[in-house]
Amino acid sequence: MELSHSPPSERLRLGIDLDGVVADFNVGWMERYNSEFGTDLHHTQVVMWDGLQRLTHFESMDDFWQWARSGPASIFRHLPVFDGAIEAMAELAREHRIVIVSSKFDWAISDTLAWMAEHRLPAREIHFVWDKTSVPCDVYLEDAPANLDALVATRPEALVCRMVRPWNRPLPGALDVTNWDEFREAVAERAATGAERTPTAARQVGEDLPRA
Repeated sequence: MELSHSPPSERLRLGIDLDGVVADFNVGWMERYNSEFGTDLHHTQVVMWDGLQRLTHFESMDDFWQWARSGPASIFRHLPVFDGAIEAMAELAREHRIVIVSSKFDWAISDTLAWMAEHRLPAREIHFVWDKTSVPCDVYLEDAPANLDALVATRPEALVCRMVRPWNRPLPGALDVTNWDEFREAVAERAATGAERTPTAARQVGEDLPRA
């Protein structure tokens, strides 16, 4: 069987965040915390972006992160997945380029990559950056308030989607989506607005493939 070396057609670059969007960070850390300290925390208690340590016995976020990285694996290795996330990404990857754009501490990167491999995320690119505006995409899916603000301000040509969570609020210039089905619909509508592949997508297609 002869395999083609031609890259597949990719219409849009989809810049997708991980924690709070694909991986359920709050359920993950709370399950571990409850198990270790005999508490009964629930993810619905998280209603703001900052100050997770206030739900715990830790005095600061530095103490929280020190605990989160302890043990054989960090908290990022065994996070649950939001319903429908992997299936939606697999479907979107048939036509578009999945670009993971996530902010991670150095110590969390190896566990995050292992988690992505375990769940078979169909990502063509992975960027661990603090400034998400540095990664050009046609559509972004994000939950962090500061990142949403920056993307709307810096990437006006892109569609910025806010994954609606209790810790973020509506933002002018961002499209609200409450689940992965709504995000797929938003991407389909965006792709339908132009018959040709966008310059951003066209510039990146095939760059990671070997040349014969």
